[in-house]
Amino acid sequence: MNRIGRFGCTTFAVLALAGMVSAQSPAQVAPAPDRGSQGDGPFERLILRGAILIDGTGAPPAGPVDIVVEQNRIVEIKSVGTPHIPIDETRRPSDATQELDVSGMYVMPGFVDLHTHTGGVPKAPMAEYVYKLWMAHGVTTTRDAGSGASDFILSEKRRSASNEIVAPRIFAYGRPGTGEGWDGGPIQTAEKAREWVRWGAAKGIDGLKLGSYDPHIMEALIDEAKKNNLGTMAHLGQNGVARMNVLDAARLGLGTQTHFYGLFEALLKDHYVQDWPVDQNHGDEQHRFGQVARLWDQVHPPGSEEWNALVDELVELKLTIDPTMTIYAAGRDVMAARNADWHERYTLPSQWDFFQPSRRNHGAYWFYWTSHDEIAWRNFYHVWMQFINDFKNAGGRVTTGSDSGFIYKLYGFAYIDEFELLQEAGFHPLEVIRSATLNGAETLHEPKGLPIEFGIIRPGLLADLVVVDENPIENFKVLYGTGAVKLNDTTGEVERIGGVKYTIKDGIIYDAKELLEDVARMVERQKMERMGPTTDGS
Repeated sequence: MNRIGRFGCTTFAVLALAGMVSAQSPAQVAPAPDRGSQGDGPFERLILRGAILIDGTGAPPAGPVDIVVEQNRIVEIKSVGTPHIPIDETRRPSDATQELDVSGMYVMPGFVDLHTHTGGVPKAPMAEYVYKLWMAHGVTTTRDAGSGASDFILSEKRRSASNEIVAPRIFAYGRPGTGEGWDGGPIQTAEKAREWVRWGAAKGIDGLKLGSYDPHIMEALIDEAKKNNLGTMAHLGQNGVARMNVLDAARLGLGTQTHFYGLFEALLKDHYVQDWPVDQNHGDEQHRFGQVARLWDQVHPPGSEEWNALVDELVELKLTIDPTMTIYAAGRDVMAARNADWHERYTLPSQWDFFQPSRRNHGAYWFYWTSHDEIAWRNFYHVWMQFINDFKNAGGRVTTGSDSGFIYKLYGFAYIDEFELLQEAGFHPLEVIRSATLNGAETLHEPKGLPIEFGIIRPGLLADLVVVDENPIENFKVLYGTGAVKLNDTTGEVERIGGVKYTIKDGIIYDAKELLEDVARMVERQKMERMGPTTDGS
């Protein structure tokens, strides 16, 4: 799959408030099939034996411990010995109806991806494909960013909650003015905005995905969301950011800023708009994505009074930043993204088509990507990462999201890339894991004023767990489904190690590598369908 255009090119996209997006009508995506016999459990009393525990709080790893799960909840975490000393069997919890030997393996809370899209037609037309890629990478909870008011997403949310399907837990965030059953038209007034929020709350959404609305409409949407215990996240798109940057939105009570939009614009030093070139056309995606990186030296520099003041105020306003650095990372090195290890085996041909240079497909803006463009993006990331790390160090909450399905970023795999990018930004690996677990859980639960039900490993919480047989603190690459390449000094052979071994959701144990094999079969089937019947009719 290394040649551009190997599978051809699709023609598919629309223009929305926040910019061009994939024209996925969720109802067109095939719902996930029933779970059937896939996954083991939940069990009356499951005991994971001999784990090295990374609990999600930022605490260092500890073990060996036995973790006791009854049905879908953790009921006990028992230290059963000291490293390098045989375990005293008399100290171990007993009466298991099912045991899982995870001796020497690392157990973490299930991961939370706070910016997701469940595929889309034609790029990834099967929800099963997307869900299994997420689950195979330890993602047990997702926030659907924009389609949450659709009947499709709300149905999948209910089916996942009852474990009828193999899928992460879904929090559904809707885009104002959308959703089956809404007949109030576009959101053009504050009262219409409030009406839609009340309608969405009654329909069952968990929050709102916002763009850069006019200030009076943004204020109404956020205020009404709070009254209805709904979360808010915003992609503060470039077409409206001059009137609604991240500081403006945070002062109105915005919950989460996703991506970087609105952040740099709150730090501009010589203008209140970006210094656009005279031929800029936002409808041209190479203009849009090529020029935004040029913001890196148009802002007040790191450590300046203005920089520090913005950090401090955003922390005080309790804004959450969900940077999704992975989704734009191809801009720094498009060849690396295009030739990633996983595309050949796990990227659907239809998804590969969508990635190719195209003026119709969102995020396929490689019309003539240059070294100048990549250098600008590398400089941009340097400044962006500095802000995220300063914000975290000042007490701000940073989470992990992927926004996969665009820009050569594949579901699940891109989510692990976000871990590496946060580490590059200056996060300790344990801070990265906290961002992926506890911080995500808190972000989703806070709007309703409820304590977290997942996100750390504690008695009483849901049994959402990730098991990997290599040390993720040493190397996040062992979390990729394709594992990490390592020279075996004993045999002299090159081998791949790692990959998530088990993903446990609601006490149900899934073999992560089996899920990846399911995905590989879907990819191979679509390739064969494109080839058509052979000459012998087979």
